Amino acid sequence: MKFQLKNIVAVLFMALALISCSDNDDSTTVNELDGLTKFQEMTNTTHTIELYSHTGVLVQGYNEVKLRIKDNATNQYIKNATVSWMPVMHMAMMNHSCPNSEVEKITTEGTLYEGYIMFQMAQNDTEYWDLKIDYSIDGVDYTTTSVIDVPASAKRTVNTFTGTDGVKYLVAYVEPHHPSVALNDMKVGVWKMQDMMTFPVVDGYTLKIDPRMPSMGNHSSPNNVHATQTSTGELYNGKLSLTMTGYWKINLQLAKPDGTIVKGEEITDTVTASSIFFEIEF
Repeated sequence: MKFQLKNIVAVLFMALALISCSDNDDSTTVNELDGLTKFQEMTNTTHTIELYSHTGVLVQGYNEVKLRIKDNATNQYIKNATVSWMPVMHMAMMNHSCPNSEVEKITTEGTLYEGYIMFQMAQNDTEYWDLKIDYSIDGVDYTTTSVIDVPASAKRTVNTFTGTDGVKYLVAYVEPHHPSVALNDMKVGVWKMQDMMTFPVVDGYTLKIDPRMPSMGNHSSPNNVHATQTSTGELYNGKLSLTMTGYWKINLQLAKPDGTIVKGEEITDTVTASSIFFEIEF
């Protein structure tokens, strides 16, 4: 009887230990794809590249894009690739690219790589975007190119213009993704066109913001903070005050480090909107 009781206790102890270990393992498991939706696959004879975003689509404007590379022979995902990309708009008379970041690995042991692409134009019946991805694995180079779907944004989120200094600038809305009646963290991107394929980040400028509600007497809001950089090569951060739901026009002025305005107008009693602006509605 004692022998049987000891055996039962030992079995229960082992079962509890296994459950505890299983619980611990589950708690440390991270789902890399949590919150992401695959919107396209690109293939060559060796690999399949899966493209992901939080919305499951691309759109005219700023896009955060994540990808992973699957070996077609083993179905295993590659963890040690070096990746770059080049988006290209194909037009009747010319081709051009758009602002885009380097592609970086998110975590050492993970399989996801990430970056951003800011499409300043939408596709149409005769003009289209494709994406070329070059990558290297263990010293071997690979490439694949595929047409991608970039429909027009429902609201104005991109401004492309030539400043008073003769430079062509691109300014894009990034965040908040889900604006609310509050003082929202705001993020924007500012780039310039160096040539048709090169669009570096503009450093040290200020993007002045003045949100207005045209349908409500064009009233503004308090405590807005103009967007500036915290470090070179990065996006710009500010504060966007929204006092009620509805349609807002975020009037913009782009200023150089010395304060010179290269584009945009200050809102006054007679000037009700700037020539550069974003639109949001919530």
